[in-house]
Amino acid sequence: MTPDDVDGTGTPADPWKLTTPPGTSAFEAYRDPDADPPALVVQVGRTQLRYHLACIEDLHAMLAAHGDWMPLGNADEQKPAVEGTVESWGRAPDNPVGGWYGIKKGLRGRFGSYLPPVLEALGLAEVEHGARNNRMRAL
Repeated sequence: MTPDDVDGTGTPADPWKLTTPPGTSAFEAYRDPDADPPALVVQVGRTQLRYHLACIEDLHAMLAAHGDWMPLGNADEQKPAVEGTVESWGRAPDNPVGGWYGIKKGLRGRFGSYLPPVLEALGLAEVEHGARNNRMRAL
Protein backbone atom coordinates (compact mmCIF):
# COMPACT_ATOMS: atom_id res chain seq x y z
CA MET A 1 0.00 0.00 0.00
CA THR A 2 1.23 3.50 -0.77
CA PRO A 3 -0.16 6.83 0.41
CA ASP A 4 -1.79 7.17 -3.03
CA ASP A 5 -3.79 3.97 -2.39
CA VAL A 6 -5.40 5.31 0.80
CA ASP A 7 -8.80 6.98 0.94
CA GLY A 8 -8.94 10.01 3.21
CA THR A 9 -6.49 12.62 4.38
CA GLY A 10 -6.38 11.72 8.09
CA THR A 11 -8.49 14.60 9.39
CA PRO A 12 -11.70 14.31 11.44
CA ALA A 13 -13.71 15.43 8.38
CA ASP A 14 -11.85 13.05 6.01
CA PRO A 15 -10.43 10.09 8.00
CA TRP A 16 -8.18 7.46 6.50
CA LYS A 17 -10.15 4.35 5.54
CA LEU A 18 -7.94 1.39 6.41
CA THR A 19 -8.02 -2.31 7.17
CA THR A 20 -6.15 -4.35 9.74
CA PRO A 21 -3.04 -6.11 8.39
CA PRO A 22 -4.85 -9.41 7.60
CA GLY A 23 -7.53 -7.37 5.80
CA THR A 24 -10.29 -8.78 8.01
CA SER A 25 -11.54 -5.57 9.68
CA ALA A 26 -12.11 -2.10 8.27
CA PHE A 27 -11.58 0.99 10.40
CA GLU A 28 -11.10 4.74 10.12
CA ALA A 29 -8.32 6.79 11.67
CA TYR A 30 -7.44 10.45 11.92
CA ARG A 31 -5.18 12.85 13.75
CA ASP A 32 -6.79 15.07 16.39
CA PRO A 33 -4.03 17.50 17.43
CA ASP A 34 -6.54 19.65 19.35
CA ALA A 35 -7.58 16.83 21.70
CA ASP A 36 -6.25 16.78 25.26
CA PRO A 37 -3.89 15.02 24.95
CA PRO A 38 -3.37 15.19 21.16
CA ALA A 39 -4.57 11.89 19.76
CA LEU A 40 -4.65 9.46 16.90
CA VAL A 41 -8.31 8.46 16.85
CA VAL A 42 -9.28 4.99 15.58
CA GLN A 43 -12.94 4.30 14.91
CA VAL A 44 -13.85 0.61 14.64
CA GLY A 45 -17.60 0.33 14.18
CA ARG A 46 -19.05 2.06 17.24
CA THR A 47 -15.86 1.67 19.29
CA GLN A 48 -13.40 4.55 19.44
CA LEU A 49 -9.81 4.03 20.53
CA ARG A 50 -7.41 6.89 21.14
CA TYR A 51 -3.63 6.71 21.16
CA HIS A 52 -1.16 9.49 22.01
CA LEU A 53 -0.53 11.25 18.68
CA ALA A 54 3.22 10.94 19.21
CA CYS A 55 2.82 7.19 18.62
CA ILE A 56 3.20 7.66 14.85
CA GLU A 57 6.63 9.31 14.98
CA ASP A 58 7.75 7.28 18.01
CA LEU A 59 6.86 3.93 16.42
CA HIS A 60 8.58 4.89 13.17
CA ALA A 61 11.73 5.94 15.07
CA MET A 62 11.76 2.71 17.06
CA LEU A 63 11.34 0.59 13.92
CA ALA A 64 14.10 2.51 12.14
CA ALA A 65 16.45 1.94 15.10
CA HIS A 66 15.42 -1.74 15.20
CA GLY A 67 16.44 -2.00 11.56
CA ASP A 68 14.57 -5.19 10.65
CA TRP A 69 11.14 -6.77 10.56
CA MET A 70 9.24 -6.79 13.87
CA PRO A 71 6.21 -8.99 14.63
CA LEU A 72 2.98 -7.05 15.26
CA GLY A 73 1.73 -9.14 18.19
CA ASN A 74 -1.80 -7.73 18.34
CA ALA A 75 -3.50 -8.14 21.75
CA ASP A 76 -6.37 -6.63 23.73
CA GLU A 77 -5.43 -4.60 26.80
CA GLN A 78 -6.51 -7.42 29.14
CA LYS A 79 -4.16 -9.94 27.48
CA PRO A 80 -0.38 -9.95 27.82
CA ALA A 81 1.61 -8.89 24.78
CA VAL A 82 4.33 -11.16 23.41
CA GLU A 83 7.77 -9.67 24.08
CA GLY A 84 9.60 -8.22 21.10
CA THR A 85 6.44 -7.19 19.25
CA VAL A 86 5.00 -3.84 18.20
CA GLU A 87 2.18 -4.45 20.69
CA SER A 88 4.57 -5.00 23.61
CA TRP A 89 6.53 -1.87 22.71
CA GLY A 90 3.27 0.13 22.62
CA ARG A 91 2.74 -0.58 26.32
CA ALA A 92 6.33 -0.89 27.57
CA PRO A 93 7.51 1.26 30.49
CA ASP A 94 10.68 2.18 28.56
CA ASN A 95 8.97 3.57 25.43
CA PRO A 96 8.92 7.38 24.98
CA VAL A 97 5.60 7.86 26.84
CA GLY A 98 6.63 5.51 29.65
CA GLY A 99 3.86 2.95 29.17
CA TRP A 100 0.61 2.68 27.27
CA TYR A 101 0.16 4.73 24.11
CA GLY A 102 -3.56 3.95 24.43
CA ILE A 103 -5.28 6.75 26.32
CA LYS A 104 -8.53 5.28 27.69
CA LYS A 105 -8.27 2.43 30.19
CA GLY A 106 -10.03 -0.63 28.82
CA LEU A 107 -9.35 0.45 25.22
CA ARG A 108 -5.56 0.79 25.29
CA GLY A 109 -4.63 -2.40 23.46
CA ARG A 110 -4.66 -3.39 19.79
CA PHE A 111 -1.70 -1.08 19.10
CA GLY A 112 -0.22 -3.83 16.89
CA SER A 113 -3.42 -4.00 14.86
CA TYR A 114 -4.27 -0.36 14.20
CA LEU A 115 -0.93 1.49 14.12
CA PRO A 116 0.82 -0.51 11.38
CA PRO A 117 -1.78 0.39 8.69
CA VAL A 118 -1.51 4.07 9.67
CA LEU A 119 2.27 4.07 9.26
CA GLU A 120 1.90 2.19 5.99
CA ALA A 121 -0.65 4.75 4.72
CA LEU A 122 1.79 7.54 5.56
CA GLY A 123 4.59 5.81 3.65
CA LEU A 124 6.61 5.29 6.83
CA ALA A 125 6.52 1.49 7.03
CA GLU A 126 6.07 -1.72 5.11
CA VAL A 127 3.50 -4.12 6.60
CA GLU A 128 2.85 -7.77 5.78
CA HIS A 129 -0.75 -8.73 5.02
CA GLY A 130 -0.98 -12.48 5.66
CA ALA A 131 -3.73 -14.25 7.55
CA ARG A 132 -1.64 -14.20 10.77
CA ASN A 133 1.80 -13.53 12.26
CA ASN A 134 2.32 -10.32 10.29
CA ARG A 135 5.35 -8.09 10.69
CA MET A 136 6.37 -4.52 9.85
CA ARG A 137 9.53 -2.54 9.25
CA ALA A 138 10.40 1.12 8.79
CA LEU A 139 10.88 2.59 5.34
